[in-house]
Amino acid sequence: MTQEQWGELKQQIRQAVGQNKFRNWIEPLEIADVSDGVATLSVPTRFIGNYVSQHFGDLILYKMSQLDSGVRKLDFRVAVNGTDTPHAPKPAPARAARGDNPLHSAPLDDRFRFDSFVVGKPNQLAHAAARRVAEGGETTFNPLFLYGGVGLGKTHLMHAIAWELVDQRPDMTVLYLSAEQFMYRFVQALRDRKIMDFKQMFRSVDVLMVDDVQFIAGKDSTQEEFFHTFNALVDQNKQIVISADCAPGEIARLEDRIKSRLQCGLVVDLHPTDYELRLGVLQNRAERYREAQPDLTIEDGVLEFLAHRINTNVRVLEGALTRLFAFASLVGKPISQELTQDCLSDMLRSYERKLSVEEIKRKVADHYNIRLSDLVGPRRTRCYARPRQVAMYLCKQLTSRSLPEIGRSFGGRDHTTVMHGVKKIDELRQKDAQIADDLELLRRSLEA
Repeated sequence: MTQEQWGELKQQIRQAVGQNKFRNWIEPLEIADVSDGVATLSVPTRFIGNYVSQHFGDLILYKMSQLDSGVRKLDFRVAVNGTDTPHAPKPAPARAARGDNPLHSAPLDDRFRFDSFVVGKPNQLAHAAARRVAEGGETTFNPLFLYGGVGLGKTHLMHAIAWELVDQRPDMTVLYLSAEQFMYRFVQALRDRKIMDFKQMFRSVDVLMVDDVQFIAGKDSTQEEFFHTFNALVDQNKQIVISADCAPGEIARLEDRIKSRLQCGLVVDLHPTDYELRLGVLQNRAERYREAQPDLTIEDGVLEFLAHRINTNVRVLEGALTRLFAFASLVGKPISQELTQDCLSDMLRSYERKLSVEEIKRKVADHYNIRLSDLVGPRRTRCYARPRQVAMYLCKQLTSRSLPEIGRSFGGRDHTTVMHGVKKIDELRQKDAQIADDLELLRRSLEA
């Protein structure tokens, strides 16, 4: 592929993805080599390579194959003068599900295996079901349909199933791909008049895994072919695993007959993360970072603070932690709560639910059935002191207010008093079930 062809291809991609995405992600790419069916793209950083591979890889591969039908795979290589996040753990390179498999399974991320998946109540059933499928035994539920919002672990489980099957059952043919890639391959087969080859290829697998199936909704011809592929595999008792961002019945513009087929197996919802799961994920990831950077320390309470404040999904949490470790490494300081708030100030503000100290005080006073004046007043009896400390703890965890600011709002108390109260509640919540329950109930109520 010549540089001129690559330039024309990039402009086609710009029209497909828009100017902003093109400028940020596609424009920095350069074509380095095309040989043995692999197109090697030069990228400024590993982060850009990983992002482009995940979000635009199928599109680039599809466009390239239109110019050169021999291109079957993309490889991203960091330029000699490129840089990566300092000292951040480097993800293992993505690998195909079956070496030189003519099915061209989409690359699998080596980080996404079962041993790196943190299990909690919100994802316990999905994890157990994925484990059962990964055993590769008799098909007990078909299809397995995993759904949930962004960053809750759907793709992680899909990759983990594929890795387990590839490692433990090399005799099985496993095909993992995104719904968009299914569509691109179908369109290419139509264009090249090789639709029978397409049908034969997809009907020859032992396990078909399709990620983000909602993307075929509204595409009539692709839905038609997906429906027939689905039926053919089920008739052969071959395993199908599907993921989407919502339940089958809620996918708009998806044909009713496909919805019905998708609902005939096991449909599992990955629920939004809870505090315990978020903390578990942070502890797991932080341990890996510490292995790579043993000289870097993280102070007590930082992970708990992040688990409270960033309560959306795992992907955002991991991004915050990566940024935090990189920043601490650059400035050569331990990761304290103060450094965390400085480094992630923009992120913390965006996830702050506009909670005020006054709102927290009112909620705590109502919960413990005491007057607001007693909560902030001078009385030190336990029936007032403990709720006061709980309120201080929640103010520290759920707002960006400093210790002196919190102290002033509690009757002009000194910041050391607030610090003592926060520390006391942090200790109690780990051994006093009632305090832990109160905190969780109050936090959920305040964040609702």
